[in-house]
Order: sequence, then C-alpha cells, then structure tokens
Amino acid sequence: MKKLCMWKSLSTTRQLSHAPTTVFTTRRRTLSSSSSFDIKNVTKSNFESALKDLRGLLRDADFIAVDLEMTGVTSAPWRESFDYDRYDISYLKVKDSAEKFAVVQFGVCPFRWDSHKQSFIAHPHNFYIFPRQEIPGSNQPREFLCQTTSLDFLAKYQFDFNLCVREGISYLSRSQEKEALERISSIYMDESSDSMFGLSEDADFPLVRMADVLFAERMKNTIREWRDSLLSKGSSSSEIKQMSTDPSQRFRMVFFKTRPGLALSDFTSRQLRVIKAVTKKHFKDLAYIRVAGEATSPQQLIVYTDSNDDRDLLMKEVKDGLRKEAEMKVESAVGFRHVTDLLSSERKLIVGHNCFLDMAHMYSKFIGPLPSTAEDYVSSLQKLFPSIVDTKILLNANGVFRQTLNKSNTSLSRAFVSICPHIALGIKTSSLADRPCVEVEVQVDEKRSSNWNSGAKHEAGYDAFMTGCIFAQACNHLGIDFTLHVLGGDLAKDTKLQNYINRLYLSWGSGNVIDLSSGKCTPDSSASSNLKSRYQDISFPSIILLWGLPSKLKAREIRACIAQAFGPNSVSSVYHLDESAVFIQFSKPELVSKFLEMKETLSRNSDPISVLHPLSNILNGEYTHAATYDVYQQICSSSISKKLFADQAEAIGIKHKTVSSRGDRGKKGNQVCDKETEVRMFDEKADDLMSSPYGFSETDRSAESFYLDEVLASK
Repeated sequence: MKKLCMWKSLSTTRQLSHAPTTVFTTRRRTLSSSSSFDIKNVTKSNFESALKDLRGLLRDADFIAVDLEMTGVTSAPWRESFDYDRYDISYLKVKDSAEKFAVVQFGVCPFRWDSHKQSFIAHPHNFYIFPRQEIPGSNQPREFLCQTTSLDFLAKYQFDFNLCVREGISYLSRSQEKEALERISSIYMDESSDSMFGLSEDADFPLVRMADVLFAERMKNTIREWRDSLLSKGSSSSEIKQMSTDPSQRFRMVFFKTRPGLALSDFTSRQLRVIKAVTKKHFKDLAYIRVAGEATSPQQLIVYTDSNDDRDLLMKEVKDGLRKEAEMKVESAVGFRHVTDLLSSERKLIVGHNCFLDMAHMYSKFIGPLPSTAEDYVSSLQKLFPSIVDTKILLNANGVFRQTLNKSNTSLSRAFVSICPHIALGIKTSSLADRPCVEVEVQVDEKRSSNWNSGAKHEAGYDAFMTGCIFAQACNHLGIDFTLHVLGGDLAKDTKLQNYINRLYLSWGSGNVIDLSSGKCTPDSSASSNLKSRYQDISFPSIILLWGLPSKLKAREIRACIAQAFGPNSVSSVYHLDESAVFIQFSKPELVSKFLEMKETLSRNSDPISVLHPLSNILNGEYTHAATYDVYQQICSSSISKKLFADQAEAIGIKHKTVSSRGDRGKKGNQVCDKETEVRMFDEKADDLMSSPYGFSETDRSAESFYLDEVLASK
C-alpha cells in the first residue's frame, strides 16, 4: 500500500475545477486550461468491456505500472520486518502476508510513448476485486485476515468497501482453475458419480410415510396418463395440451434433444426423490434426469426413450452437457486473473514501487501457492514476469534522486511530488535541473488531459499512475531516448536500465536486495550514509532466540544478567521481537553453545546454586526456552500466526533446542546473501528509552499502529 503525503494546499475533493487558474505558488496545483476527471474504476459490471480495451492498451504499451491495496500487512507483531531477519526469513514473512491478507484493489496503468507529441500517454485503471466463491461445491478457501490499522487507513482515503464486496471482480488462480477442471473430469468420468447428477438411478427410495405412499400413487397415475397419451396412436393431443397448460405449472410438456418429456417444477426435494423412485420402478421407457436450467438451480425432467440404445445415448448427452456447463462456470470464474495473464503474456516491463510484496500477492492470488523458499519463488516469478523495475531501488541508487528526496524519504507520494512536480503540483519546472520534465497525458475512455489529477488519494490506479510517472522521469534523467525504443523495441533492454532491472527490496522494510535474474541476495548498499551510521554488524551464528521470558523484562536487564555469567563484553545486542521473545547476539559464536548448555543445566536443577545463578533472573523455569537462529526460520515458516511469539512456538510444538554441532552451524549461512552476511541493526539507545511497556530497549520497537503507518508510508 502506498500512503500519500498530506499537503495542506492540495485539493481533497474528487473533482478539480475546470476553470483556469492564473495565480499559483509552489504548494498549489495550477491547471492551465485543464480538464480533470475521475479515474477509470472497473467492477464486475463493466469488467468485460474494460478487459477488451485493456488488451490493446497493454499490447501497445512501452511499460506498465502496477499497484495493489491490501487488507493488511502483518498477521502478528513478531512477523513485522526486522533488521535481524535473514533473507530467507524476510521471504517467509512476505509469504505469510500474501497468503493471509486479501487484495481489494489492483491498479494497472499502461504508458505509451507518443513520438509526435514527445510525451507519454497513460491509461490508469482501478480494479475492485473480491475473492468471491463463484463455483458451487468448490472447496477453495476464501477466508482472509483484516488488519484494523489497514482498514482504517483505507477508510481515511474514502475506500468504498461496499462497492468492493458487492461489485468486486472475483478470480481463480491458475492452480485453482486446474484443480477445478481436474475435479470435474474425475467426477464425470467416474460412473459411480452418475447418481449425483440424476444420470443413474439410486436404490429404491423407502416410502415409510403414509404421505409418501399417497403421493407416489398419485404421481404414478399422472405419469402413466401422460405416457399412455403419448403412445396412443389414435388419441388426440388434448390430454397432453391440458398438461402443458397446467395452471400450477408443476408439470410442463417439453422436448429435450427432440425427445418428449415432462419438466417438473415446485416440488420439494423429498417429493422429487419419490417421483424419481416411481419413474424407475414402474416405467422402463422413461428416464429421470437433471439438466442445467435457465436459472441457477438445475431442471428436473422425465424424458421418454424408445429403446435401450436411445436411453444410453440420452444419458451420454446429459452427462456431456453437464460437464460442459461445469467447465463454462470455471472459465467464467477466472475473472480478474485474465488481467494478470495479459500482464504476463505481453512480456512488457512491469514497474512498481517497493513492490516485492505486491508481486508475492500477484503470485499467490493469480498463479498458485507461493513456493516454500525464496530461490524457488524468484525462479518462478522470473518466468512469468521477465522484466520488473522497483522505482524505490531506482531512486535510492541514484545520488541526484536521493538528494532531491532529502536523502532518506522515498515514499511514493513524496517521490511523486519531488520528482514530478509538473504533474503533482502543476509546477512547470523540474527539481532535476539538468533534464526537462517528461510530459504525461492521461486518457480515460474518451477523455484526455495533459494536466490531470483524479483527486483520488491512495487508490491503486492512481498510485500506479504516480509510479509510472516517477519511472518515466527517472529514465529521462538517465538519458534514455524513448523514441528509439518505440522504433527499436524493448525498453527493458536499454543498457542504462540494466543495473535496476529485476532488483527488488526483499521486504516492505527495505534492507536486503534480491536479484530476480540470479536469485542472489545482497545487503542494500545504496542507503544513505546517515542511515548506515545507525547500524552495526549482525552475525547469525552468534544469535540465540529466547522466549517465554518473565513479564516486562527489559533488554538492559537481560544484557546485565548475561554479562555477569559470561563477561562484560559477551553480548553485542539484545533485540525484542515482542513482549515474549528476544534476539540475543553474542560477541562470539562459541558463546551460543555455552549459553544453551548453561540454560539446560539450570532448567534441570533447582538447587540453591542454580537459583542464585545470574541467569536465573531472566529464565522463567520451564516456561523460558532458547534456540539457535535456525529455529526462528522453522517458526516463521509455519502458517500459524499467534499474536505472541512464545505462543507461536508452543503452537507448532517447539519447546527448546540445543545448539547444533560446529559442523552444521554454518549450514544456513550458505543459503543467505553471503556466509555470515552483514546486515544492519540499530545501535543501542539511551537508558531513558529503555522503559517502553514491553522492554523494547536498545533497538526500541515502536507501537504496532505506528509501525504499520510507517510501512504504508514507505511505499
């Protein structure tokens, strides 16, 4: 999600005035002879026509910007992005987020370069999507989590929840479609399943009630009269006609595949079972079938067949028809996935802002279950979307951009205002003085404007538009000639972009950068120097995980207790995951095994020496557990998300682990960016900051709502 900055002088209305403005300041949007209009919102009512138009726009586009709005980011406080997260842990947290939360808006904005006007033409689309279950009987899960902070954030920007739920476009992923079709195939190929569809007769329905007996006798007489009237060579059709015009319409004369039949209406399910049993028992030349009706419910028919071969042919025709109907329902349920299939098949450059989580959602919702490892995921993603640019990487890697953005703030809205003031604020100057502004015209249906702002803050379609504008201006600054690419082909192949293609921040909190082309992960080397000075090295083999701590134990107290046992310089840092768990980084890897062995010894003994041991102050008997860093990966890989980390560990059956052998200690290190990769963490904070409610000291953890607000703002 991308949080827009609140500029006091920017209009908050949905429509901007059509009248020209002659006086302006640097904080006021100026529209000279401008016209503004709403973004193109797409729901299930206009999806088919919008999809048809979008096909052509994507085919002609030079690049496509995307953005997603979700119902939440983290399923538990300890699943937030931490500086202590190894790259495989970061992926598992992104995976958990994408699997548990829903996408409610999907922004797609194709950009096409107009060589004659020397400007881009953008076509922003704002799709409302909702994971509605469209296939009856499907066992596909449609539950998702909502984070109250995220919903409040969406409501703040006038998100229409009613429109999303009622008119949102549903979808099936590729794997869900495949499973549904395979299930249909197995059902209709299995002769034992014929009774499910009325294609074969069940065992005799027991007539245990007097009402059933009387009803069965009445139905037998009615059906016999109809059948006899059909077969009577010299009889008139008056009886058939009378039945066809039955005022109650319970029996209606029809023809099914050129065969005469009776359509049954307004009967209860029990009555229909009685009729089916009567037909089977007393009429060998009549077949009771169920076929797709005009409405959603199936139509019950009694059909006359003149031979056994004709009966077998009828059953085959009914079965084939039902199968085709079921397959058509699956095809119709694919829904919004047609858009992501287009994005993949066109092989165009995809542009996002801090978009690794967005891409994970796209994979999870529209492709299939996310792979269990980051390596497998990036390999699969690369095949689907061969060229992706993260504008946050682009901005952080360029010194001019960082200086323009005050060196540290690369949130989407701030970047849009700073990099594209001529679009965001109507100021016809660029903060990048060495390059002129790239003009962008917006077209929505038949409306077109070179000075456009929908007024829709924090909508996915508008955020995609902002992302594309930033990318266009950044490419212009890099000296890319758009006209050459229109004539020569793929923009993603430009040599000036190669250092930025397929490089994404692995987490919404930035940090490590993963190269989708190679699968390699490296620490972010582009962060500004004033941020680097706030971090120190992390060595994963030197880290233990401690949970089930005594209530409100502070980090400085944990450090002091360990220092008494292992020396004053034994602990490098202590970092709280939440109120129930901490990371402890020792100054030497060998101290990890010593601590775990000491912890085990103290847990087994309750003698006076053990009680007086310094570590007893931070160990809560059988409730406190310790493990190596690899256990953290095991806990994060679970689909369970308890609020407290200690409860999470207990829920998946982890109590405690002793240190692995020295030979195995570096095994996980080979899976990370480099062995014992150096990443960043905050320096120790002053003691007066160590009194937070849960002891979030030294690397003080902020309140969840503030943290999430910062996550949203970072995009």
